[in-house]
Amino acid sequence: MDSLLALKPILTTLVLPAASGVLFVMTMLLWAWRRASAPRASRHLGLPLALAGLGCVGLWLLSCQAVAIGLSLHLLPQVAPLKLEDLQRHKVQAIVVLGGGVESQAAEYGGPVLSPDAMSRLLYGVYLTQASKLPLAYSGGIGWGANAEQVPEARVAAHALRYIGGPSLRWQENQSRDTRENAQNTAQLLKADGVTRIALVTHAWHMPRSIQQFEAAGLTVLPAPMGYVRSDARVLLQWLPSATGLRDSSWVLREWLGLWVNRLH
Repeated sequence: MDSLLALKPILTTLVLPAASGVLFVMTMLLWAWRRASAPRASRHLGLPLALAGLGCVGLWLLSCQAVAIGLSLHLLPQVAPLKLEDLQRHKVQAIVVLGGGVESQAAEYGGPVLSPDAMSRLLYGVYLTQASKLPLAYSGGIGWGANAEQVPEARVAAHALRYIGGPSLRWQENQSRDTRENAQNTAQLLKADGVTRIALVTHAWHMPRSIQQFEAAGLTVLPAPMGYVRSDARVLLQWLPSATGLRDSSWVLREWLGLWVNRLH
């Protein structure tokens, strides 16, 4: 089973637009090139060239921030931002931050640091902890796509908190490789201390699938989303391709596929 799960990063990458879109366009152009050598080639090139053109248009649209925002609104369940008073009203016992990745060799620090996405999650968790005085947990090990020598993410997060003078982590879950294991391992740690009601911090696009996994592990979850898919750019600029737009569209499509797969189980 582990050998199959280890293929997840490769399969996910191939399915998402950056790889699948380029592969589709290249396949259509290869088909057109093969047909170009056939007699009366002009009669046979229309379909593959048209499909290649549609593939290019699709990549353009998926690289637009406006499309990424629309996909987020229509494909994923929407989760409202947390209000601080909700923590007390829902009798939350701990703040749990989900990992978001590690940069294992940051030259400027001479070692591993949290990725920008992971650091954004951690900072929001710190904000909630300082406002509520609730204990803080971080869940993140070494992902399926990472090198085995990488430092577990929760350990990197603990070092980051010391650098910024933040609160210490009450719990470090550093064995997980994906969201399902985040939930199972974190639940085991927290339940050992009598904690069953948590506020869960992760990106808004990742929240619906995360809630499913943590509730399946037996925890009562109050969503604490951050990092919504949005843009401050003018409307015209949101319809121009950008790396950010393609990244956000890929995030949304990956989570939508993940929710669909979860329904099959």
